[in-house]
Amino acid sequence: MAEKCIWNVQNLDCAACAANIEQELNKVEGVKQARVDYAKKQIHIQSTEDSDDAFFQSLIAEAKRVEPALKVTSQPYREKQTSLRMIIRITLSALFFALAFFLDTPWLFLPSYLIAGYSVLIKAGTNLIHGKVFDENFLMSIATLGALAIGEIGEASAVMLLYLIGEFFQDRAVQKSRNAVMEVLDLRADETRIIHKEKPEIVASESVAVGSIIRVLAGERIPLDGTIVRGSSTLDMQSLTGESLPQNAAEGKAVSSGSMNLTGAIDILTTRVYEDSTATKILRLVEESSSKKAHTEQFITTFARYYTPFVVFFALALAIIPSLVTGTWETWIYRSLVFLVVSCPCALVISVPLSYFAGIGKSASQGILVKGGNYLEALSSIDTMIFDKTGTLTYGSFSLEKMVETDNTKFEKSYLKGLTASLERQSNHPLARAFDSLEAPYGASNIQEIAGKGISALIDGKQVLAGNAALFAAHSVLLSGGDEDEGAIHLAVGNIHAASFILKDTIRPDAKQLIQALRNLGIKQMLMLSGDKEQHAKAIATELGLDGYHAGLLPDQKQVHLAEIERTNPHLAYVGDGMNDAPSLAASRVGIAMGSKASDAAIESADIVILSEDLSKLEKLVIISKKTSRIVKQNIVFALGIKGIVLVLGALGYASMALAVFADTGVTIIAVFNALRILLLRLSR
Repeated sequence: MAEKCIWNVQNLDCAACAANIEQELNKVEGVKQARVDYAKKQIHIQSTEDSDDAFFQSLIAEAKRVEPALKVTSQPYREKQTSLRMIIRITLSALFFALAFFLDTPWLFLPSYLIAGYSVLIKAGTNLIHGKVFDENFLMSIATLGALAIGEIGEASAVMLLYLIGEFFQDRAVQKSRNAVMEVLDLRADETRIIHKEKPEIVASESVAVGSIIRVLAGERIPLDGTIVRGSSTLDMQSLTGESLPQNAAEGKAVSSGSMNLTGAIDILTTRVYEDSTATKILRLVEESSSKKAHTEQFITTFARYYTPFVVFFALALAIIPSLVTGTWETWIYRSLVFLVVSCPCALVISVPLSYFAGIGKSASQGILVKGGNYLEALSSIDTMIFDKTGTLTYGSFSLEKMVETDNTKFEKSYLKGLTASLERQSNHPLARAFDSLEAPYGASNIQEIAGKGISALIDGKQVLAGNAALFAAHSVLLSGGDEDEGAIHLAVGNIHAASFILKDTIRPDAKQLIQALRNLGIKQMLMLSGDKEQHAKAIATELGLDGYHAGLLPDQKQVHLAEIERTNPHLAYVGDGMNDAPSLAASRVGIAMGSKASDAAIESADIVILSEDLSKLEKLVIISKKTSRIVKQNIVFALGIKGIVLVLGALGYASMALAVFADTGVTIIAVFNALRILLLRLSR
């Protein structure tokens, strides 16, 4: 059985370094998955089987081999302590720099340089001893030590000070972005008020067993899934499902953890433990989403491995070759040092994953769970969407469309409706619910329900049958001109076919609007797969304006049709809700489970889960995916563009080291804040 382990780490100061550790750990035999969370300063390991402590200690050693300065600890990363130390260092370094500048005393630049850059120099030296070059610390050390060597003490000090300031704001921006996403998902209640021997007692939520009675007061968040057994209230479920309107909840109502209790106190019978609760599952899915990287993220990681060494060797050539020709060594060495400062790809390595994480967080705030950045990226390029019909585009509940009387009937229409409604009240079949809106004035006796055929009873002194043609055949009743399909209920009174009731599956009121909205967003083709018969599927597809449909499909046939469509339309997403959609959800490029009543199998198989019945969430999901994709592209173009310009200017002698620092840490900060714009995206309909 696989094991999971989470370590907190210190001295993980570079996103590129985190990516390198993750890559090497994933190569180790016995590791099913390794994930390094740069923002949270954690390493997550999942082994392929039971592993002893020695195995995990060997993984720690491997991580330290890749990043020698790394420290593994049981203590979580403390943002406040780290920030305070950096503020003190920045203040002291800036003070010495100002004194050196205003007193015109160059040697005072040296304390400024050492205070700001001692950690960089130590890490670079440690890494070099372990054979690790081309990281950010090494590049900054070589660049500034080179500046000292050619007498540019003030320049070296300025670079280290600016670099430290940039690192401070970069670290703060990344942490703030993480906090902003997690605040949106602040769903869990760590403590629970359990009713023990008729008295309330506060305990840890993890310790509450299934079947316990817990009490939630007004203004508190529901800690565990369960059913209300006493009291009533109004619940705010916006953080959970994205629904803006509060929901009323009374005795017998199932409630989910993460909902906010707004008004009265309620007692809840728990149905799930804390680890299996809705809120915990949602947070776990969001946390684990970073393990499924988008192709763009994977490309950037690979790009960074080759980009930095290339720039370093180019800088070396820039220092040597022109100097041999011109003899002006100092000039060309300075220009090559500018190259080294610019070369770190942190702007890309940090901002691209952060953009996807922000997109996942924004989706979660709308009650949409995206299980990985790769699915968000794939959805942004989708041009074909396949819908399941029942429960997705329709409610899956039938309504009475019309009643057709036969020539043989001698009863009034209202009387026939009353007989049918009185009979169908005795049935639990889904089609029988279409008659619930009709008045049922008569009692029924001698009730017989035949599965798959219909029901019969003695009503108002008459033998009444309601069902399909098979029921009529079993009772030797002649069917005269009725529509024989799953949406027709035939009525016989005294063995004479009196009427047929035509039923239809109720289309969701926002389904048509959704189809048009998706077309406006660039979804070119929309199709429907259904287990219903031809004429019903055709009617629904025509009314919604779909491009096509396939009817009468069993679950395995849906998957076959999906595979056929995907051969010619590879950029495809499938939207379904039921147990029978699980194979199709798993097989499609992007599988979306729709609705708060989606089956566990559908949620498990899907790549994206929408936690409400609101179809507009699907439109919002596509908008978020496209916005995320645009911001990722903006960050890539911006970072590479600025770096490219500064590299050219540096080679020509028009860029200082201060500008080079901006092209490194400054661009990173701007790209990070650009990624956070996703959280500010307004979604209205």
